[in-house]
Amino acid sequence: MKRLITVTALVVLTAVGMTAGRRRLATAAVPDGAEQVVRMTAKKFEYTPSQITLKKGVPVVLEITAIDRDHGFKVPELGVRADLKSGQVTRVRIVPDRTGTFEFRCDVFCGSGHEDMSGEIVVVD
Repeated sequence: MKRLITVTALVVLTAVGMTAGRRRLATAAVPDGAEQVVRMTAKKFEYTPSQITLKKGVPVVLEITAIDRDHGFKVPELGVRADLKSGQVTRVRIVPDRTGTFEFRCDVFCGSGHEDMSGEIVVVD
């Protein structure tokens, strides 16, 4: 029963967070074995890791922890946008639908050096 509630919460939170075809953050637990999980950190003025390789069509959840302050996470080409709250883990679900290299950036001003806070997602077949 608990697993059914968790899966239902994930579906509801994901559906609520989707607007205009853009994937948004979801904060529910991911069922075991359902998706790959990549853990990341965000801090002035970097993401770690700064490069992530994903496979086309394979669902992935990015678990991003903002260490020092609020940040943003945006991948325009993949329709991804999330707010990263300081001290919290934000879960961002991505299912890459095409191959290529896609830049991600912080889109919440975090001080001088903010413009260099970026990384890339490489999607392969």
